[in-house]
Amino acid sequence: MAGNQQLKESRVVKVDSEESWDFFFSQATNQGCPVVVHFTAAWCIPSVAMTAVFEDLALNYQDMLFLVVDVDEVKEVASKMEIKAMPTFLLMREGAQVDKLVGANPDEIRKRTEAFIRSSHSHKMT
Repeated sequence: MAGNQQLKESRVVKVDSEESWDFFFSQATNQGCPVVVHFTAAWCIPSVAMTAVFEDLALNYQDMLFLVVDVDEVKEVASKMEIKAMPTFLLMREGAQVDKLVGANPDEIRKRTEAFIRSSHSHKMT
């Protein structure tokens, strides 16, 4: 019975155009919301494997915006952000890149996201 299976609702927002990138990014910047971006590609197995980790992070950190960008679908954004390899994760605050992780390393992205959210909370208090 389909009703017995409950899917977790994703908190990760898919960026499907340069316009949606600009919209989500400016909204987050205006609201002082930290942003974590996963640059991925459907053909990149390590990048696809990190999707579950990224979804899990988004569920755990409700006060951050999590965006996913397929570099083949939104080339302009990947180029603007100087993405050269997948997966690449950017941690951003107030429109600026604070940290960057290239490669599929679940423990490292968890650790950096945790540190980023702690620094974002202390950043808001100053």
